[in-house]
Amino acid sequence: MPYLALPLLPKLTIASIVDIIAVAVLLYQLVLMIRGRHTAHILTGIFTLVFVYVIAVWAHLELLRSVLAGLAPYSALALIVMFQSEIRRLLARIGRGRGLGLGGQLERREVTDEILLAVRQMADARTGALIVMERDIGLRTFIESGVALDSYVSRDLLLAVFEPRGALHDGAVIIQSDRMAAAACFLPLTTNPVMLRRMGTRHRAAIGVTEESDALAIVVSEETGQISAALRGDLESDISIERLEELLTRQSGVKKGPPAPEHEWNRV
Repeated sequence: MPYLALPLLPKLTIASIVDIIAVAVLLYQLVLMIRGRHTAHILTGIFTLVFVYVIAVWAHLELLRSVLAGLAPYSALALIVMFQSEIRRLLARIGRGRGLGLGGQLERREVTDEILLAVRQMADARTGALIVMERDIGLRTFIESGVALDSYVSRDLLLAVFEPRGALHDGAVIIQSDRMAAAACFLPLTTNPVMLRRMGTRHRAAIGVTEESDALAIVVSEETGQISAALRGDLESDISIERLEELLTRQSGVKKGPPAPEHEWNRV
């Protein structure tokens, strides 16, 4: 029986390990960049065209193959134009050190502090507010219903947005990572019949968006100044600033710790 020589596997070296890690980091940043955005749909369309091209070559569909091949030289420029904002955001993320996970904890801590300062002041002044923190499930659909901001999270900007006489007072502010993505966003209202009788529009919207996503929603009542938080479709009413800080730090990953126990949420 003849001896069959098996192909030798490439030797795993330090350089190849670094190469694999670098590619993995870039792919991870790409996923973060397109998550919850129209970019994902555009990339799906591009991959579909590539798949159609492969099929055209395999099936000898010369006319279709020629058309797609003629579009290829212009694809690189088109991608740069279409994805310029995402590319700029990715480069900024890497420039701030977040591409390698450096500085992320500090930035999330700063975002938490700015939100807490704004919520405390709005609660004291009985200024109504609704702030939604995006997590793993993208909220792009709701972001596009509001007014684009794309700015850093700051107490002053949050207070200006929810100023009762301001144009952006109604609706929600949605925060993505360390950015205020949009204001005056429309959110789905919960259809729970109990909520329809007992809760105002802001509280019902906070519960509604957390029923459809894993977001954390913060509500300040303009009638009482009480602070409430919604998560997983449940609402915890009249919480303290300390309790809100605990929820924010747990959900943003600033501190390590188990998730809030289910019994701590007042299921209405």
